[in-house]
Amino acid sequence: MGGCMSHLPASCLWQGALPAVAPSSLPPVAEECDVAIIGAGYTGLWTAYYLKRQDPALHVQVFEAAHAGFGASGRNGGWLIGGIAGQDAWLASLDEDAREATRQLLYGIVDEVKTVCEREGIGCDLAHGGVLYAARGVAQARRARAWLTDLQRAGHTAADFRWLSASELAAQLQIADGLGAVFSPHCATLHPLKLVQGLLHTVRRMGVRVHEACPVAGFGKGRVRLQGGEVRARWIVPALEGASTTLPELKGRVQPAQSLIVATEPLSAAQWDAIGLAGRAAFSDLSRGVTYGQRTADGRLLFGARGGYQFAGRPRWDFDPQGDEFSLRTELMRQFFPQLQDVRITHAWGGSLGLARGFTPFALRDRSRGVACAGGYGGEGVGASNLMGRTLADLICERETLLTRQRWVEGEAGLSSLRRWEPEPLRYLGYHAIRSAFVLDDALADRQDIPARLRRLVGAGADALEGLMH
Repeated sequence: MGGCMSHLPASCLWQGALPAVAPSSLPPVAEECDVAIIGAGYTGLWTAYYLKRQDPALHVQVFEAAHAGFGASGRNGGWLIGGIAGQDAWLASLDEDAREATRQLLYGIVDEVKTVCEREGIGCDLAHGGVLYAARGVAQARRARAWLTDLQRAGHTAADFRWLSASELAAQLQIADGLGAVFSPHCATLHPLKLVQGLLHTVRRMGVRVHEACPVAGFGKGRVRLQGGEVRARWIVPALEGASTTLPELKGRVQPAQSLIVATEPLSAAQWDAIGLAGRAAFSDLSRGVTYGQRTADGRLLFGARGGYQFAGRPRWDFDPQGDEFSLRTELMRQFFPQLQDVRITHAWGGSLGLARGFTPFALRDRSRGVACAGGYGGEGVGASNLMGRTLADLICERETLLTRQRWVEGEAGLSSLRRWEPEPLRYLGYHAIRSAFVLDDALADRQDIPARLRRLVGAGADALEGLMH
């Protein structure tokens, strides 16, 4: 066992609230095990947890190149969503009974995580306040109405997603240009690194060997290659998400993209009265660009937005807290909340999430090679990883369940069943072309000094590019 230890940056709010994370020197690596999991983020830890719940006799080892939660699991915006990316298209295609059963699985993610935290004594500042998707301006309000129609077609009801008027939104969140919002109760906010550490302590208590600072060089049938040797396993579970391109076996299947976050100093009671979020609901707007935020347990405003893509799909973990990338996010936060113009930004950080080519999460099992894998959460992995961890545990334990019959399960073809991303430079050029089109559409959408015909043309182009993504 070896490797250089890396830490979350001090500029990451979540790391700053916890003692320094140190690698564990024990227990020693066992040369044989039942299940070898690569990566000690949410997917790896949830899979280990549910495997041991189903079969306490299983010998499970987890191998982590840095420390548990070093990747997206310890850096994200703390949204626990009762749903997964891309769910509505296939929900709409199901018969009524199957659709309802699947909806309850998805909505149940939040309660399942809450139940585990209560049962295992995991404190992660979880607040089940729902989520507000605010419509900032006429174009976003129009998009919200169209989205609600699609949601109804997929079988969601007004109890799951409903429209809030401008006054109803203002009673919960004072956001600039807010004309209303789509509200869903199926979301909670939490401290993501506390959840990681709670899961880590839990699975170790259950007998899982988690080896930090123990990078994996690759894997083959029944074997995981470490820097100092090899481990034999009946099942191998790559659980790397935004770091998937670091292993040759996963290249081209899941691509990393970056997301960046800023957090304010703790706000006063008067400042929070001017913003809202008394129930700690998550919030976003309905722009083409992805924004997200929450009121943290220690009274800060956290605000994030999706970032860039590195050529050749390189993951990125290091960011300059004083860089222009964070200045842009701070400026955007202040556009949302002009009442925070003079508030100090104390933390700024980023990381890499994972995107599958179909922009929907997946779980798969390849019995012939002894490989089970999940990922492609698209930045919504706090909840999706719990769902996929349960799915992988059922697949590995050969249990036929509602989870294993879902469309996110890719069947028995293994990694080869996943669509490959286009080769470079097409990926890089395509990403930045689409992102530029989205930025332009957001900028022009409500500009009355721009001819309506041009605005419609730009919007139609952005719609077409969004369709091509899938």
